[in-house]
Amino acid sequence: MMNAMPAYRQPLDARDAETLGLAAADRVVQVLALRENSDATPLHALPGLAEELGLASLHVKDEGFRLGLGSFKALGGAYALMILVQEEASRRFERKVAIDELMSDEIRAIAATMTFACATDGNHGRSVAQGAQLMGARAVIFVHSGVSDARVQAIARFGAEMVSVDGNYDLSVAEAARVATEQGWTILSDTSWPGYEYVPGLVTQGYTAMVREILSTLAEAPTHVFLQAGVGGFAAAVSGHMAVALGDRRPHVTVVDPARAACIYESARAGHVVKVRETEPTVMAMLECYEPSMVAFRILERVADGFMTVEEDAALDVMRRLAAPVGSDPAIVAGESGGAGLAGLLTVLRDPQMAARIGLGKEARVLVINTEGATDPALYEKIVGRSPEAVRQKGLM
Repeated sequence: MMNAMPAYRQPLDARDAETLGLAAADRVVQVLALRENSDATPLHALPGLAEELGLASLHVKDEGFRLGLGSFKALGGAYALMILVQEEASRRFERKVAIDELMSDEIRAIAATMTFACATDGNHGRSVAQGAQLMGARAVIFVHSGVSDARVQAIARFGAEMVSVDGNYDLSVAEAARVATEQGWTILSDTSWPGYEYVPGLVTQGYTAMVREILSTLAEAPTHVFLQAGVGGFAAAVSGHMAVALGDRRPHVTVVDPARAACIYESARAGHVVKVRETEPTVMAMLECYEPSMVAFRILERVADGFMTVEEDAALDVMRRLAAPVGSDPAIVAGESGGAGLAGLLTVLRDPQMAARIGLGKEARVLVINTEGATDPALYEKIVGRSPEAVRQKGLM
């Protein structure tokens, strides 16, 4: 479905242009440098698959290596937490605290008085928990019944307090906000709602590091990008920052939803944010969201060119395909949600008329982002038939 909303191709809202602007991305880089394992993640060329698909090039940004957490979300939650600590310290000291002061004992003492709460499908909570541990703050993470035990344990090992919530992700978001408000904690959500935009904006701002790394590595900017969406923050960050950085040279952006949790797709069709009905759970667990982030949708209605859905099998097929690559292409470990963008590309290419309509052909330079590695290794092995370690080892051969 092509973007037919009235705001399409209009300039970003001034708030969003500032959040996703060049100066903001510079600050993200400064904060990122304070963390361990902060090297850029790999950007893989897949010439074999590109040739098979009839494309000029295909690149995969592999966020499975991000900051030791295995997901792009490592960039957002911890970054937002660190900025919120900086702002609180500035208020208490009545002066602007510099980023290079963040790891000082004085700032960490202030962080120790702060509690951050959020809901998560797994990856955002890990980032918030890691950021809290790094700064010496307290983290309380709310998880719904669909979050696997492996993902819960991966969060808890950073010292976070875990709270179980019956129901889905949206219910856990509401419960985290309710309890945090009652207790006077800081809500650190990656989705926004009326009256709550600033903090999710910081989370989204953290994701601009990916775009900075991509554009500094590619010889030519991509012509097409396929971006998976849950509440939409990731897709909004990448497409929004590309719009700022590239202007008229920005790529054609397609936003990809799971068919079973297509809140961005249905909102785009309606022309405004809508909440979709929960049916069966999707295997793309990190994308299982039923209502978009208000801020993310405000960005996507302007800069996304098209919206689509993918079926369950398409996501699983991509996991297996990336683990057993074409020719000399590297093997890539992609989690259930990580390859949804590539699943979108493959789905469009099966419709020659649609592919031609958006210019997917022999001159197309396509970018997709593997947003997560095997954040649940046992589930990954069950789906792919090999352990993540075995796939990575194959990739090194």
